[in-house]
Amino acid sequence: MKYINSMIFKGERPLFMSSDLFVNGCTFMDGESPLKESKNIELQLCEFKWKYPLWYCENIKCHNVTWFETARSGVWYTKHIEVIDCNIHAPKQFRRCEDITLVNVKIPNAQETLWTSNKVKGRDVTANGDYFGMNSQDVEMDNLKLDGNYAFDGGKNIVIRDSILNSKDAFWNCENVTLINCVINGEYLGWNSKNVTLINCKIVSHQGLCYINNLKMAECELNNSDLCFEFCSNIDARINSVVDSIKNPFSGRIVVKGVRQLILENDKIDTTKTEIIIGEKI
Repeated sequence: MKYINSMIFKGERPLFMSSDLFVNGCTFMDGESPLKESKNIELQLCEFKWKYPLWYCENIKCHNVTWFETARSGVWYTKHIEVIDCNIHAPKQFRRCEDITLVNVKIPNAQETLWTSNKVKGRDVTANGDYFGMNSQDVEMDNLKLDGNYAFDGGKNIVIRDSILNSKDAFWNCENVTLINCVINGEYLGWNSKNVTLINCKIVSHQGLCYINNLKMAECELNNSDLCFEFCSNIDARINSVVDSIKNPFSGRIVVKGVRQLILENDKIDTTKTEIIIGEKI
């Protein structure tokens, strides 16, 4: 393996199609695609200051690397990448990538980040931006702190644990989503999705959990949440809180501590297809 230490690179493609490099303490200034088409690269204490640094790459390890805001669209079409103890200030990171590992990563400008990627594992990730995780598959996250709307739209096979998600319209058009020990704040949660499971979650939502096929909830709280479950089918929910209102579920079973308003309209649904057990009606 060749070692490159404490260098400043300028201009386009300075390390194009490199392989078997350990790059330490280097800065990549203006100039697009410095490491495009490279493989077997380890980056440590490096800085990227311009666009497209890691495109069409393979087997990349990044430790204490910083992407500045001008390093937009930093990692696209790349396979097998580890990003550990890094700061990513640039938007549109990770698109059409495969096998991504994120550990202790901060992404304060996460607009359109993690799109259409497969096999993503993350731990201790903080992100702020809309459309995070769109159309990505096989995603597993622990301790994700996300502020940004429309998260994981169109995603598939997603497991998120011990996380805080502040996101309007999160998990739309998804398939196979499991949230465990999460706090979710946001309107219109989960619309048009199927196979959604929430375990020990705390949820605040307006018109949340509607238009879902096969919704499971165990030991969850729905606080300050209204018009829930509209046109949902195959519901199996146990809710340990008082819900502001439940409206027109299609089918299933709901066990709820209390409900302030129960809206069941015979001209819109077959009310016999949903069993609703209320511990205390307010």
